[in-house]
Amino acid sequence: MILRRWHATIRSEDEKAYIDYIMATGASAYRETPGNLGFQVLSRDLGRGVTEVVTLSWWLDIAAIKAFAGDDYEQSKYYADDDRFLLTKTDRVEHYDVAISDMQLPASS
Repeated sequence: MILRRWHATIRSEDEKAYIDYIMATGASAYRETPGNLGFQVLSRDLGRGVTEVVTLSWWLDIAAIKAFAGDDYEQSKYYADDDRFLLTKTDRVEHYDVAISDMQLPASS
């Protein structure tokens, strides 16, 4: 299992609208991609009107991530209105092999 981590910052006043936007774009795409095992969207107030947003998504393997993100799967994936919200953007995402997890995985078919 692989964890994919992406992060950016937004204006705190845009947090609800941005979370709704993520649910309609990236989260929707996660759900539609075979091999996605789930995701979380995290936020934290950094002060001075800035909020950090982190997405964590779990994947069966690199092939599943490529089906979501393309062959250059370490490149951050952005959507049409992201620039409207994002104060900072990362060019690359991080991937981690999950060494230990207490997540319940679906049975193989």
